[in-house]
Amino acid sequence: MNNRNLWVDYGKAIGIVLVVYGHVVRGLLAAGIIDDHILFHRLVDSVIYSFHMPLFFFLSGLFFWHSMNSRGASGVFFSKIDTVFYPFVIWSILQGSIEALLSSYTNGDVSFAQVFSLLWSPRAQFWFLYALFLIFTLSVLLYRRSVMFLPLLVAGAVIYIFQSRGPNFFVFNFIAQNFVFFAFGVWFNSIRESVESRAGVVAAFSGLAFVALEYWFHGVLGMRYEERGAASLLVAMNAILFVVSACMVLARKPVAWVVTLGALSMPIYLMHILAGSGIRVILSKFFGIDSVFVHILAGCLIGLVLPVIAAKILQAMGIKWLYEAPAWMSLDKRRQRRLAMTPRTL
Repeated sequence: MNNRNLWVDYGKAIGIVLVVYGHVVRGLLAAGIIDDHILFHRLVDSVIYSFHMPLFFFLSGLFFWHSMNSRGASGVFFSKIDTVFYPFVIWSILQGSIEALLSSYTNGDVSFAQVFSLLWSPRAQFWFLYALFLIFTLSVLLYRRSVMFLPLLVAGAVIYIFQSRGPNFFVFNFIAQNFVFFAFGVWFNSIRESVESRAGVVAAFSGLAFVALEYWFHGVLGMRYEERGAASLLVAMNAILFVVSACMVLARKPVAWVVTLGALSMPIYLMHILAGSGIRVILSKFFGIDSVFVHILAGCLIGLVLPVIAAKILQAMGIKWLYEAPAWMSLDKRRQRRLAMTPRTL
């Protein structure tokens, strides 16, 4: 694998570590284990959430146009049913059912009615897969030529900034809040080589801007990540540029475990809540441990390591149906078989 792909894995690794940390701390706040320095943890939470999910939408957009050129619009759409919508359904039901059965031991009060409302009310971390599938579906309809990259990015930015004036409907909200970052990833290929050639300089300047903008946004303006508009868009865009350029530099001398975290970011994303919540319950309910440091450290380690081990075991056993649609129900594989059987004419 070349560095052009390794830095993407580095970006996914940074993103997934922040996801796990954010959910672990939120779980501790909800459980009442964190009751001191709450303002500090909420500030860190807002800083993380100001860019880490936009980063994932950006990374998802990076290879979209290449996929469109190689697979076509229908190929991209059907492949995302297999690899995005399918795990969304499977894991929403799996995790939700476990949470409903064990609700007396956890922070939540999840009912099976909520679990099976996933198609119109996605819950927990799975909202990302739901939103990502919506954005892929919209993108295969909108993107036809590379000349559309910048206009769609600008349109996405305008919709993001003025989303509060649009309809308060969950499908619109998901697209309005996240399409711009996906479009940023698509457009970024236009400047990718230029950024890579001077990644160190870009990382240095965007890193300084990251500190200044986060201070301005949270300190001077007194805003939080939920308050979306021109300011939050600027913060997120610069943070993405900082992470991306820093990853381009770091990936020049890759570290195997970082690459592994990035390559397995999907299994980690799907399983980390069960793993992290499980260790919190074990430490607090069964061992009486209330040390915030121990909980954060254990929650993050287990939330990252356990899904990686599970994914490696499942991979060795040839079990893929937990992460993507099996061959017998794969719409993309059916499409490929039909194409293979279609007579070709000169």
